[in-house]
Amino acid sequence: MSVFFYSSQEAATHGNQGAVLPYHFNRSISDNNADYDFRNTSVGNASTFDLLDGANFVVFDRQRGMQYLGPNPSYEFMFTVSKAVHEAPVYAPEQNLLFLSQLAPPAGVLPQLVVNLNDDPPTLSNYEPNPPIYAPNGGTFRDGLIVFGASGGNNSIGGGEQRASIRTVDPATNRSTVLLNNYFGFYFNTIDDLAVHPTSKDIFFTDPDYSWFNALTDTAPQLPTASYRFNPSTGATFLIEDTLEQPNGIAFSPDGSTLYISDTGAVTGTIDPRLGSQGTTFNTTGKRAIYAWDVSNNGTKISNKRAFYLAQDWVPDGLKVSQEGLVLTGSGHGVDVLDDVGQLLIRIQTNYTVQNFAWTGENLTTLWLMGNNGISKVEWNITGQRLT
Repeated sequence: MSVFFYSSQEAATHGNQGAVLPYHFNRSISDNNADYDFRNTSVGNASTFDLLDGANFVVFDRQRGMQYLGPNPSYEFMFTVSKAVHEAPVYAPEQNLLFLSQLAPPAGVLPQLVVNLNDDPPTLSNYEPNPPIYAPNGGTFRDGLIVFGASGGNNSIGGGEQRASIRTVDPATNRSTVLLNNYFGFYFNTIDDLAVHPTSKDIFFTDPDYSWFNALTDTAPQLPTASYRFNPSTGATFLIEDTLEQPNGIAFSPDGSTLYISDTGAVTGTIDPRLGSQGTTFNTTGKRAIYAWDVSNNGTKISNKRAFYLAQDWVPDGLKVSQEGLVLTGSGHGVDVLDDVGQLLIRIQTNYTVQNFAWTGENLTTLWLMGNNGISKVEWNITGQRLT
């Protein structure tokens, strides 16, 4: 494990927070075939910049960064997995199990995966609820149940038809139940990620086009990209936001007063039923930012949209807020840790693209990261919100 204090070692030469770099510097742009991030920046006359390459943690604010890392931070690569997208991590505290998905169109989406944290060391195995759930892409915990955003759909999954939906799984019995699968008769596009408001307990979720782009559904989008609020008690679904190009990650501050949603419109594709799924392309000048809204009226109304953070690498995919109010996002080969005004404090650096992450353990201080080709864990002094 290594920590690189970018804000201190580099400040004398480059200015605070790297505000000034010596010429000539150059940062290559990632695409679907090559991954580059901040550590790959070439900087002339700056030998210490090369230390970035071997660091597990990059600290951009020394005082607060070391406070949140704690005295003995650690990063450990745990499991090698396929190159499929790995998403929807949900921790079931009573069973001490971490559930997650693997998305590999069109076959191989079932079964999903589970990390057994009762084993020493933890073990990874296949998992499939009953009935099976096709392509969980987002997940959270509510009233003792796992809540999955099932992103895909076709006519022959597990012996029957499934569509993009919100599903629950009882981790004690393994039984799954459908809560929502349509908007007034229209299929949802993806149901990418979801979060539960801490007061109202309503489920907020995002609905981009990625299932069509990535061949996880056989039906072209019928609805515009948007984000919604769902009340499980009444079955009512409410549109809350439709200005983002590809709404993706979603999370609440611990008191529920702020909502964060990421726009990953820089990764997009073609919607044409005649062509079918064509995959996605990345445009570095496209939308790849996190936005924030105020939340009022007992968690039912959002207002005052404002830009919060422009991803410094790839796009801000998975999104969570810690108990301390820090905003974390999976962004390319790592996780960015931001304060409540959008300043980058710490970056966890990985050797694979991180799609999502979740806290585990009695004190919720262990963070598990997952994505293309890898699963890893971090021990530090940042705690997750306790979901009940």
